[in-house]
Amino acid sequence: MKRSDVVELFTRLRELDPHPTTELLYSSPFELLVAVVLSAQATDVGVNKATRRLYPVANTPQAILDLGEDGLKRHISTIGLFNAKAKNVIALCRLLIEQHGGEVPRTREALEALPGVGRKTANVMLNTAFGEPTIAVDTHIFRVANRTGLAPGKDVRTVEDKLLKVIPAEFRQDAHHWLILHGRYVCKARKPDCPHCVIRDLCRYKHKTPAE
Repeated sequence: MKRSDVVELFTRLRELDPHPTTELLYSSPFELLVAVVLSAQATDVGVNKATRRLYPVANTPQAILDLGEDGLKRHISTIGLFNAKAKNVIALCRLLIEQHGGEVPRTREALEALPGVGRKTANVMLNTAFGEPTIAVDTHIFRVANRTGLAPGKDVRTVEDKLLKVIPAEFRQDAHHWLILHGRYVCKARKPDCPHCVIRDLCRYKHKTPAE
C-alpha cells in the first residue's frame, strides 16, 4: 500500500473514532493486565462480565491471592480456559508482589516474564496502560493487515514489524485500537461488511462483498 494511502486510511479511521481505546473495562494497570490475560480465546464482553463480579471483591494482587485459586475460579468460571487462567493469574499476582512491590512493571522484558503474559499482552499493556506506540497483533489486526494490503505477513511478528514500519508516527499510538475495532465490527472474518467500510477504495482485498 502506498504511503499516501496509508495516511488516508488512518485519517479516515481517526475521523470515525478520534479517541479509541480498549473495550475491556478497567480502572488500573493491574485490572487491565488481569483482563487481558483472561481475554485469550475469549471475547471482551465475556471478560467484562466476569471482571464486573471479580473486581469489586478483589482488584489488587494481594486481594486476588487472598481469594486463592478456587475462589478466583468461581468468579471467572464463565470464561473459556478458566482453570489455566486462574492458575496463571495467581502466579502472576505472586510474582508482582515478590518482584515488583505489587505494581505492574512498565518494561516489555519484565511484563513478558510474568505468567500468562506473552508479547501480545505486553504490547497491550505498554500501549493502553503506559502510552507507548506499540501494536499488539491479534486475530483482527492480523486479518485486516493482510486483507487490506496494509502490512501482509504470514505470522503475527512479521505483521507487527511491518505495521510499525509503515504506520506514520502521528497514528501509531492509536493504530492498535483502530485496527482491532475495524476488524471486529467491519472487516469481520466470515463476511466483511465491505459496503459500509470507510477504507473500501484503499483496500486491496480481491473478494469484497457486494451491497445487498
